[in-house]
Amino acid sequence: MKLKTIQEAIELVETGQVEEGLNILSEIEGQLHDEDKFLLAEKYYEWGNPELSLSILTDLNLLYPEEADISLLLADVYIDLEREDEAVGILEKIKTDDDAYPQSLLLQADLYQMQGLHEVSEQKLKEAKRLLPDESLIDFALGEFYFQNGNDLKAIRYYEEALRSGKQVAGVNIEERLAEALSSAGRFEDALPYYEKVQEDQLDLHSLFSYGVTALQAGIPETAIKQLTKLKELDPDFSSLYLILAKAYEQDGMLEESLETVKEGVKVDELNKELFIYGGKIALKNHSPEEAENFLRTGIAIDPGHAEAVLTLSSILMQQERFEEVIELIGEVMRLGEEDPQYFWQLGKAYNKIEEFSEASDNYKKAYRFFNDEQDFLIEYGYFLIEEGDRKGAKKLFEKALELDPANVEIQTILMQLEDDFIS
Repeated sequence: MKLKTIQEAIELVETGQVEEGLNILSEIEGQLHDEDKFLLAEKYYEWGNPELSLSILTDLNLLYPEEADISLLLADVYIDLEREDEAVGILEKIKTDDDAYPQSLLLQADLYQMQGLHEVSEQKLKEAKRLLPDESLIDFALGEFYFQNGNDLKAIRYYEEALRSGKQVAGVNIEERLAEALSSAGRFEDALPYYEKVQEDQLDLHSLFSYGVTALQAGIPETAIKQLTKLKELDPDFSSLYLILAKAYEQDGMLEESLETVKEGVKVDELNKELFIYGGKIALKNHSPEEAENFLRTGIAIDPGHAEAVLTLSSILMQQERFEEVIELIGEVMRLGEEDPQYFWQLGKAYNKIEEFSEASDNYKKAYRFFNDEQDFLIEYGYFLIEEGDRKGAKKLFEKALELDPANVEIQTILMQLEDDFIS
């Protein structure tokens, strides 16, 4: 009669009559046989009530310290309650000749991994592998361990071993994990077939993102677009997808779609500097310098130290002959403590354009320390010195430029003219 009562109470809970079922279980708990108490502890744990399981399992563990099933469930309960040390203490009491010993090693490995004791965790997993060399669950656990610790090559090896026994372990798709490990290791072409084998409705949001990134890296933007578009439909707030999707559109030659994706993305993540800066570049490719400027200015406001953004914007301003704004932009960034050798070159060019030659000279001199083997700079600086009347200094610069490019007719001609000036 008691067994029937406990089963009826369990059925009440599992059919939605939770309060009534739990009340009955609370009333009859003290009258249950030990086997039924263990069943009840399992159910409490399954229903997300580890505290209720704990009181039952603690008593049962005292009565039956050799029963590994009780110990394992009690350890799980302690883990859920974030009482890891007590969980380890329980697991270490399971004897090496017990059938449950390998499972206890896996739980211990998880616990030590959570505590940052990676070497101890690895030792426990290897011991389990030695005891059960053909157990796919252990291979999978080793794959997970190495993948989480950044050792992709070892993770791949163990995932491949686990896959020989089936596509799933503990409800996890091994092909999906293997695809992620291969992608993380830079083996994008190898990863794609495994992503393709996973049913689309089985891919979670993170996996869809990884699939898209892998396809883009493998040079298949169409697949990247398909997967990332699906991800966007499922979760438009998944902000990381927009930059990758925009790049996929660009790689596929769909520049307008790329720019639209950036616009969508910056609405989702208003502080994504990389997206703003990429937006600046793709706006330029769409022949929209005004949009490019807006994107870049926002990106620089978020991160004034992003030299690429500063230089791209300064190039736009230079092309539009907005030389004072170039000086203002770079000057403001440098006042914030940010420097880049290219800034001196750009300032030299801008000051020269507005005929502030002293400032131009100072910046060209500073830039020379970094670009004294850069042909374009040497030629530009050389012409500046000619205009300044320093033909001797200009001659040295053009001679150095000619060493870098002996066949350059322009440089040869300039040097000949300078030689004639010295002779005359």
